[in-house]
Amino acid sequence: MTRATGWCIHAAMTVTEILPIDTSLPSASPDAYVEAMVRRAGTSFFWAMRRLDEPRRRGVFAVYAFCRDVDDIADGDLPLDRKRALLDAWRQEIEILYGGACHHPISCALVDPSQTFNLKKADFLAVIDGMEMDALPRVRIADLEELTLYCDRVACAVGRLCVRVFGLGESEGIRLSADLGQALQLTNILRDIVEDAARDRIYLPADMLADAGAGGDGVEDIITAPGLVSICETLALKAEKHFAGAEACIATCDPKAVRPAVMMMQVYRRILDKLQRRGWQELNVNVGPSKLEKILIAIRYGILG
Repeated sequence: MTRATGWCIHAAMTVTEILPIDTSLPSASPDAYVEAMVRRAGTSFFWAMRRLDEPRRRGVFAVYAFCRDVDDIADGDLPLDRKRALLDAWRQEIEILYGGACHHPISCALVDPSQTFNLKKADFLAVIDGMEMDALPRVRIADLEELTLYCDRVACAVGRLCVRVFGLGESEGIRLSADLGQALQLTNILRDIVEDAARDRIYLPADMLADAGAGGDGVEDIITAPGLVSICETLALKAEKHFAGAEACIATCDPKAVRPAVMMMQVYRRILDKLQRRGWQELNVNVGPSKLEKILIAIRYGILG
């Protein structure tokens, strides 16, 4: 079945009632649909992805669109049972994809890349499992082991999909995905402690919080825990070690293939550095990179790298 034929047949099927298609996006082809999703997202990494050759560009756009869609489900305002139904529908769609068919434009856009770049079904399913953890109205992480699992699902699994599209070797790609995924997600968690807590999502491990003197697992208990600074320093050190591992791996990789990963690492490495300079007493102080910083990083590592 050709890409065009598959799209024409499946676009009309009623499964779209389960996984709705965004009618504000182009319907001419799955590739046009996912590229429009990436453009609309306004990601800083668009131009790094845009410079890939056409098959890789199509592949990474499709992976990004999938991750964006399931993330939007998890972060949205739908009732939990509806979120779970949509995530289960995506699990079924991934199973169908690996059976040689598709229903949704995003999965149709993934047909060729999944075959060309040997994308693993287990990684797509791991991302969905991670999003299901995030979909809960109240998120608590028991310990470092569960935190590592969470980071693997929502970040490392995405990395494993992307590095295959980028063209990295299997061994180096797995290593880079493990270290960079953990580093990026830990940095996200440290940056967003207050914002996440306001949404009743606590990613700092509960056993560490108990040792830090938190009186309970409510938002105020956590933000005012006497040992909160120590927890943040411990997780920041863990992120630093993973960044160092990622940098060591990148040094052995094809510079062209690893360029998008380098660009992402540079953005988040700067965020972690700013967090550490700011310290862990003033958690509300924003340390995200400015638009100009993102542009300069894009120029240096995405366009000229």
